[in-house]
Amino acid sequence: MQQEQLIQVNNHFQLQFEEKQDCFVLLYPEGMVQLSQSAGEIMNLCNGENSALKISEILENKFNTKNLINDVCEFLDEAMSRGWVRYEK
Repeated sequence: MQQEQLIQVNNHFQLQFEEKQDCFVLLYPEGMVQLSQSAGEIMNLCNGENSALKISEILENKFNTKNLINDVCEFLDEAMSRGWVRYEK
């Protein structure tokens, strides 16, 4: 993962918050993926304007913690392998 490259949700998916399930979900033509709170927080920041470094910085400030970059990169690597996100060109 290139920590400084901008990331966005793949346009084959739609990210939205589902109030009934109290979580973010990824919608796609064949179904839906229910995301954990941490996965939803990361995916919500994959808007083409943030890099992995920026996402980890935002989440560290939001949750008053430190050293999230490895966790963010690990999740984004998995999300990339599943086709959920892509690098912004």
